[in-house]
Amino acid sequence: MAADRTTMKLLAKIVLYMSSLLQLPFISATGVVWDENGYVLYCPCMGRFGNQADHFLGSLAFAKMLNRTLAVPPWIIYRHHTPPFTNMHVPYSEFFQLEPLLQYHRVISMEEFMEKLAPTHWPPGERVAYCYDAAAKRSPDKKSCPMKEGNPFGPFWHQFGVDFDKSVLFPGISFSSYYKQQWTKKFPPSEHPVLALPGAPAQFPVLEEHVPLQSYVVWANHMVQEGEGYIDSLLIRPYVGIHLRIGSDWQKACELLKDDKTGPHFMASPQCVGYNRNTAIPLTKNMCLPDLKEIQRALKLWVKKINGKSVYIATDSESHSKEIEQLFKGNVKVVSLQPEVAHVDLYILGQADHFIGNCASSFTAFVKRERDVHSKPSSFFGMDYPAKKKDEL
Repeated sequence: MAADRTTMKLLAKIVLYMSSLLQLPFISATGVVWDENGYVLYCPCMGRFGNQADHFLGSLAFAKMLNRTLAVPPWIIYRHHTPPFTNMHVPYSEFFQLEPLLQYHRVISMEEFMEKLAPTHWPPGERVAYCYDAAAKRSPDKKSCPMKEGNPFGPFWHQFGVDFDKSVLFPGISFSSYYKQQWTKKFPPSEHPVLALPGAPAQFPVLEEHVPLQSYVVWANHMVQEGEGYIDSLLIRPYVGIHLRIGSDWQKACELLKDDKTGPHFMASPQCVGYNRNTAIPLTKNMCLPDLKEIQRALKLWVKKINGKSVYIATDSESHSKEIEQLFKGNVKVVSLQPEVAHVDLYILGQADHFIGNCASSFTAFVKRERDVHSKPSSFFGMDYPAKKKDEL
């Protein structure tokens, strides 16, 4: 019997080792087994979905760089204007499939981590927070990570019942690959099994090198069914999808473009002006906040170019549906759902025959990345000029 137990333990170690080489989670008959390489946890606490999506790609790359399993956090949906006015924490798998991420690196949902692994391997009393020393200065004692200070930080960790017992501060270590050795030397998983961070270990906007990771972000089947249902019942192909980011908060943000206060890199603008600051093209007001005239110009151009039969409008404010219907004299169907869950907009825009987005918007950036994965054409307001065919020159 003792020999059998020894053999079983040896086999388990071999399977665990092989699974780490293959970058797949080791799953026993009873559930997920602890990854001795360690874990990365973080709060997606900067901005709405577009920003969170940018940060997610960078965090996925960071976890792979350190060879730690990423505990994929839920999306934070803010309900500032909708009762009960509290944040919603929606599991990643509600919108996207978790399994395709495994083709890139080991992941586990944060919900599963907290339910199946944390009680034994990261129990109360042993939960350590990690943050920059500069961040700790914002805490009352000036030496603790402000993990739960304010919204959305407090509600995020509270939903999982997490309180932190200790803080470990680190100065001047970026999350880029340049600092890989410093991270692995300073925080070996044997001594620091769970790196719990107050924010995403990533830059915003997403680094150019991490943009291709969008290919692993795959819509959940029920989202595909819902989105295709709207497309089939409301739209006529070919259709042009547009994203209008023109709300009052965005108007104030784009005012910063006056007097060239921001330069070409402003929020998600590297996606269209270029990632190299030295060669980036100027970011204009129409690229950030297109007026109705620019919206009509771009739509007229692309509807004609693809012989469009309908237009889908995703907006954070006014849809300009009536004006656009008048522009096409009723010959083009105009649809704007303004759904409660913005991911429906994201899906429909992603499936359009042509997409026109906002250069500085991370919401647009998600759509653009997804369309690039599937080689679908996109353009931006203020710079969306199709190349002429040879017979038109």
